[in-house]
Amino acid sequence: MSSIFRWREVRPAPGAVVAPDERLPWPQTAAMGVQHVIAMFGATVLAPILMGFDPNLAILMSGIGTLLFFLITGGKVPSYLGSSFAFIGVVIAATGYAGQGANGNLGVALGGIIACGAVYTLIGLVVMAVGTRWIEALMPPVVTGSVVAVIGLNLAGVPIKNMAPTSFDAWMQGVTFVCVAGVAVFTRGFTQRLLILVGLIVASIVYAVLTNGLGLGKPIDLSGVAGAAWFGAPNLAAPVFDSNAMLLIAPVAIILVAENLGHLKAVGAMTGRDMNPMMGRAFVGDGVATMLSGSAGGTGVTTYAENIGVMAATKIYSTAMFVCAALIALLLGFSPKFGALIQAIPLAVMGGVSIVVFGLIAVAGAKIWVDNKVDFSDNRNLVVAAITLVLGTGDYTLKFGGFTLGGIGTATFGAILLWALLGRREAHG
Repeated sequence: MSSIFRWREVRPAPGAVVAPDERLPWPQTAAMGVQHVIAMFGATVLAPILMGFDPNLAILMSGIGTLLFFLITGGKVPSYLGSSFAFIGVVIAATGYAGQGANGNLGVALGGIIACGAVYTLIGLVVMAVGTRWIEALMPPVVTGSVVAVIGLNLAGVPIKNMAPTSFDAWMQGVTFVCVAGVAVFTRGFTQRLLILVGLIVASIVYAVLTNGLGLGKPIDLSGVAGAAWFGAPNLAAPVFDSNAMLLIAPVAIILVAENLGHLKAVGAMTGRDMNPMMGRAFVGDGVATMLSGSAGGTGVTTYAENIGVMAATKIYSTAMFVCAALIALLLGFSPKFGALIQAIPLAVMGGVSIVVFGLIAVAGAKIWVDNKVDFSDNRNLVVAAITLVLGTGDYTLKFGGFTLGGIGTATFGAILLWALLGRREAHG
């Protein structure tokens, strides 16, 4: 296990890939960690707010979960574990949460989250025991590429519909993604690697000049930062094991498996490394982290597409920066002041950054198709990809009693079932 904590220091040429077992000099690695914290922060805070959980605790558990995932995968899989949106619908259904303030039935949700983590862990142990071939047969490159692309496309409506309440905010989103794109294309060296962070800072300065200076929109308000305590413990909560809630929430494990699988395939495609041998460990790491988070009062966690989008843009896949990001998250979890500073970033600026990140995820799915030379003259590949993309992008939703399967879930299962069904048709045709 000593190799976990040893990375080969590199000083790569501009645009060169930094592998999972390599790292930049520590100051640059720490800066990359900050960038990954910013990438995950908005969603990791938003998900618990929508379910009535404590956001500071969710940030803290995301850091602990990421460190746990790092240990279980032997430091070989670059991923950040943040709050999963897959739980929102079932948690609201199980608890009857009204959408304001703390969730009065939080314990019932936590019991279900722990059950989900246990199922997820069991799937991981099965994969470790019998291998990945059965998963690869169910999810070949045309399916995994579609699922990865759908994760980005399904999230596209979040910044565009929910993070630009005014016309000014919509224009500011445009300014933000132009800033990020400008950093990506026109800068060189380490500044280019920090395109998300630098672009966000530049856009925030522009926003402050236009609002605080010229009064064109909602000004940046730092009073929350000044009033927040430097140190404060998050609110822990105990789980309650209710059979109905557990049956409702546990099936989310299948969606988490699909997300994690898609993310592993994306990272494998981007790094040129076969991540399949790590699949079982990655599932176990995510499952155990979900159980631990639920036992303390936190949300279920998943490997974060936002951070994979950042890796796609920077070509840095070092697991060292995720250790740094996790340690920063621990600090944030215990410091309301740091949390307030990041929450003071204008919504429109976060929205503009999200547009870039979600788009990069979608393109990572297309890269899986290209790298695996998926043949779209084959109607089976063509139809599976076409239907999957529209199911996910359009957020096609199915209800099974109290259980709701949203766009990413229906697209994932739809892709798997279509691939299997059309294969049998082909064989008998």
